Amino acid sequence: MIRNCDINEISDGRKYGENDMVKCDTGGCKNCVSCCTGMGNTIVLDPYDICLLKEATGNDFQQLLNSGKIELNIVDGLILPNIAMNKNNQCSFLENSRCSIHKNRPGICRLFPLGRIYENNDFLYFVQKDQCKNNNLIKIKVKKWIDTEDLSNYHEYIRKWHYFIKEMGKCMVALKQNEKPELINDVTMFILNTFFVTNYNFDNMNVYQFYCEKISEAEKQIKTII
Repeated sequence: MIRNCDINEISDGRKYGENDMVKCDTGGCKNCVSCCTGMGNTIVLDPYDICLLKEATGNDFQQLLNSGKIELNIVDGLILPNIAMNKNNQCSFLENSRCSIHKNRPGICRLFPLGRIYENNDFLYFVQKDQCKNNNLIKIKVKKWIDTEDLSNYHEYIRKWHYFIKEMGKCMVALKQNEKPELINDVTMFILNTFFVTNYNFDNMNVYQFYCEKISEAEKQIKTII
């Protein structure tokens, strides 16, 4: 989800790299589930997030939808998946006040209480102000807190995915202005099927590099659609 706001409104105004120390370690959360409650449809998932959820649950994309664990919503003009809330308005993967997919949790959850700020065709990190209820956060290196394998390739994948979605959002606006609803549907369904619905075999593959290549291919194919 692309948010247009002043970073000073939602952070302390500072930006951090992956090797910087930052006060964001929650110390295990101690049964606090505030950040897993009332999130609505804001936990938007990227393709790698879906791969992790498939691995954690043994379900494919359609089964995740059918189970009510995830749902589809319009985000920046595109149809994208997000974590669904349960009847208690909490994350559908929350069980007994603990995350049942913690090892495979989505990137947004992995970051919290950090966020990403995108600029100069790249991104840095910031601390989300007043979002975590823990008043005694501990300093930790950003890359250790994110706890993601092959962080350099993951960083490149996230960067490329963000700017791809941003450009596709602009594309949706242009198609709407030109009154071409059939092309809007073609592009949105192409993105949904290519990056989320289709099951890929990642044996002996770097999943981040795979999706970077897939994004480049998609950009070329979408140009032929529009």
